[in-house]
Amino acid sequence: MNTTLHQYLTANLETMASLKEPVATWLAKSVADIEGALGRIFVNHMGILDWRMDDGSGLIAKCPPLPALYDDWRRLEKPERDATVIVGVNLGYGLNHLLTGTPNSHKVLVIEPRPDMLLACLGQTDYTPFLKLGKLRFVMPGHDQIEQAIQRLDIKLIYGNIHLRNDLPSQQIGPEYAQLTHITRGKLENFSVELATLRLKQEVMVGNELKNFSRAMNDGSLLPLKDMAKGVTAVILGAGPSLADIGPQLAQRPGHALYAAALQTLPALERVGLKPDICLAIDFRPEMLALYDGLRDDSWLKDLPLIYSTKMDPRVVDHYPGPRIPLWTMGGLATYVFPDHELVLDAGGNVGVTLARFLAWTGVGRIILAGQDFAWQADRSHAPGHHAHETVALNDQSTTVHITNMHGQRIYSNVGYLSAKRDLEKDLRKAQVPVYNIYGGGVEIEGSRVVDVDECHARGLLTSEPGAKERFLWSLKRANQPRVRPVYEPRYKTWNNSLRNATRQLEKFFKKPGKHQQDIHQLLNRVYHFLKQDPLYLPYLYNEIMDMAAMVQCREKYAPTDMKEYRDILKRSLDKVKEMDAALGPQGVTRKEAAA
Repeated sequence: MNTTLHQYLTANLETMASLKEPVATWLAKSVADIEGALGRIFVNHMGILDWRMDDGSGLIAKCPPLPALYDDWRRLEKPERDATVIVGVNLGYGLNHLLTGTPNSHKVLVIEPRPDMLLACLGQTDYTPFLKLGKLRFVMPGHDQIEQAIQRLDIKLIYGNIHLRNDLPSQQIGPEYAQLTHITRGKLENFSVELATLRLKQEVMVGNELKNFSRAMNDGSLLPLKDMAKGVTAVILGAGPSLADIGPQLAQRPGHALYAAALQTLPALERVGLKPDICLAIDFRPEMLALYDGLRDDSWLKDLPLIYSTKMDPRVVDHYPGPRIPLWTMGGLATYVFPDHELVLDAGGNVGVTLARFLAWTGVGRIILAGQDFAWQADRSHAPGHHAHETVALNDQSTTVHITNMHGQRIYSNVGYLSAKRDLEKDLRKAQVPVYNIYGGGVEIEGSRVVDVDECHARGLLTSEPGAKERFLWSLKRANQPRVRPVYEPRYKTWNNSLRNATRQLEKFFKKPGKHQQDIHQLLNRVYHFLKQDPLYLPYLYNEIMDMAAMVQCREKYAPTDMKEYRDILKRSLDKVKEMDAALGPQGVTRKEAAA
């Protein structure tokens, strides 16, 4: 091996290993013949380093001249706030152009599917300064690794943009690059939807949890239901247009399965005469109250258990006349406090996905999907009775996606539906149980077998093992009992004193900001870590923590005008701490006893 040609390989690999980057281990395991992998590098007719493809031609020689090929990668309005995800690295030409033309606060992820190509790239350039700064990361080309790496760019997605760059030369090597770009784009879209919900609604959702806290303690715990649905066939009912046809068939011959639906699907199910065994709700919006207006008879709900997210509007939960059991979800108060004492579910953004995750956790033996279309054919996106059963604008190109269903027919969907479908497919793979889809003309759900209602009966798919369904419902009823309410020490006084001292110090630094840029950055970073220190209070302070993180990570220079934003973040934080003390501390118990 020509050590001069690959002089930086060892240093780059050692740096990634010291940073405990999984890609270092992946490279060590994936390439047995390092010399053979690096032997593809040569100097082409233009006098620059190139990589020899299987047909003998050079990867770079066939492309437009450098660096014009990558000029667009640097044309960013606010590069300090943005990040770039590169799929395909070649010998690093595009990556190097980007690294040297953006500030250190601009984060760069590189996803290269071929380990031999990545080794070749790592041998040509010293990336250790960028790796140690955290500006650059190389990511293993696996679903989970890509997802986790993208999630670490949350600040950039909120306060800037994430640019997905598909390396043009790499496309010549094979279809794996286009496939990886498609996967990465899907992960970015999913995370964008998830983060938009979290950023804009976190305050409302965790605020609802505070209001629901005492009620949830009285309504019980889902933890005893772990694996209690073994032997049960679960039918997850959606409100897609196909429910209008499939629902009456299931109502006439339900078999002996456990039927589960979203709370907002109940009006549509009432119209087809199909009553589920349980319903679940995660939507935090007060508009959910309107679904009760869609029911013809409220008494239909009196013996129907509702599993409600503690993030729901308390008024929606109050209005429900039947049994109610709380569901604690990730991102809320229970994320770090209850994980060993309560089910804390990653609910996702779609209630059908939540149902699948919950039922898989309970140990169901089979899952059947019905009305889970994630698309529509005509001008109605939901079944009659659902609150969203209204005319859909098909000409809105910004949201509508035109696709073809399994029958070859044109159907319509949107980014939110397709994101939820991908989440469902991923969860069904993890569940490792047989999954069937009573197909009604929507999008294909990978990992499920298409059936119709007649085939379900002919094959006994709508049956459960003897006594299994009854055992689960009995366990659910027992779970609806009061639990011991934890009481937490108030934080406001100590937090207020600590943050007041930090503010005084920051005011001194801002009198001569040019001299104290590093001091200001370090102090803001300490305040950022202070705000996120308490796992119980962290979820409600999410927006304030993210705002402070942006001050730390997305600024190249500080000015006295930044003091106003800093004070605003601290005021909002302390107001929330005071509110949480009132709900979770001793005075919350006192108020509850007084009300009783």
